[in-house]
Amino acid sequence: MNTSRIAALMMLLASIMLLTEASAVEDDFTLNVFGNANMDEALDEEDIEYVHGIIEGTNEVTELADANYDGDVDEEDIAQIEQIIDGEETELTLIDSADRTVTVKKPITRIVPTFPQAIETLRTLKVPKDHIVGIGTWPTPLDTAFFPEFVDVPSIGTGWDPNVEEILALHPDVVLLFGRGGVSDLDSVQEVLESADITVLRFKLQTPETYREEVKTLGYVFGRDEAEEYLDWHEEILKSIEERVDMIPDEDKPKVYFAPSFKEGEYYIYGRYAYIETAGGLDTFADQPDNYVSINPEAIMAQSPDIIVLVAPWTAGGYDLDASNTSDLEGARNEILSQPEMQNVKAVKDGQVYVIADHLVAFFPASGCRQIIQLAYQAKWFHPELFEDLDPKAIHQEYLTRFQGLDIDLDENGVFVYPLEETT
Repeated sequence: MNTSRIAALMMLLASIMLLTEASAVEDDFTLNVFGNANMDEALDEEDIEYVHGIIEGTNEVTELADANYDGDVDEEDIAQIEQIIDGEETELTLIDSADRTVTVKKPITRIVPTFPQAIETLRTLKVPKDHIVGIGTWPTPLDTAFFPEFVDVPSIGTGWDPNVEEILALHPDVVLLFGRGGVSDLDSVQEVLESADITVLRFKLQTPETYREEVKTLGYVFGRDEAEEYLDWHEEILKSIEERVDMIPDEDKPKVYFAPSFKEGEYYIYGRYAYIETAGGLDTFADQPDNYVSINPEAIMAQSPDIIVLVAPWTAGGYDLDASNTSDLEGARNEILSQPEMQNVKAVKDGQVYVIADHLVAFFPASGCRQIIQLAYQAKWFHPELFEDLDPKAIHQEYLTRFQGLDIDLDENGVFVYPLEETT
């Protein structure tokens, strides 16, 4: 991007920020909790007024107006909404990420999150640790450097294959299963648990597109006001990236190849969790399927992307490493740089190859709910001048300290990107 365009964009951005810095961050989703009668992003006094309008015949009935989910919209729904606002409801009905309508009985004091993103989200919400009576992992063991307080909590297996008998033995009030419906084994687990009168909620808790909505919904489920604090922080970062990216002409956006893994001579794409466009790039293989598929290296050579983002092997990086121990990520980068077929690719010739640990990327063995950090790094890599003031490492540190309650100093421990931000 040329200097004059950068200056013009920064001036426009400054004017936008002056107009909006005093206003609250607005969400753009519908909170799928029954009682949210006006179908916005919150359940509040406006919903009481909307239900009054339904009763009086001046407002149309909406999907979520039946707060107590009894088939009628009446004064009892106003009473239910008031109880939800005051945090005194004994039941809450919602629509989860698998598009299931579920009624949760309260209080909730025994929870089994069956996958790491669910554990991480509960910690963001400051759900008491002693309410979590069992945990699940992905195929890899629990990241004890990130979840040190859960090493003594009983394991119920992996998120894809939880042990139903072990879950039943824990007598949970609520079990969090991965959100995508149609996963046959998880659907069967859900049926068994529900037949035992255990409430099952299904959430994805992985991607920026849905994570805000899911966090807010779970804030209502578990009665945690901390959801709002986190969402304000998350939204401020996301919108600061999106507003700048929206101003960048396509001709000034770099072509990016997102490589979810690499073995010598084997290249893959995974557009679903690359977030290239959101970070201000053009996906080199946007016309390809968005699932995990192999790609011919000749196609990469033909496209000659400006930037390559490589997801490091799942054994590389992590919170348990000394911050200077970048050897694994550096090795992964050098492996791409040394491939004969890549020597004429622009990203390789220009040294624009970046490695990111899967701790910051969705749907990989060590991944969590930290994709906002992935976005920050990618925006910085794609447009370093425009995002000169963006500090992905500081965002990561604040997330760990403020929202995860972890005593991890990223200046001393943790390796997640290479080249290191301060050396790029």
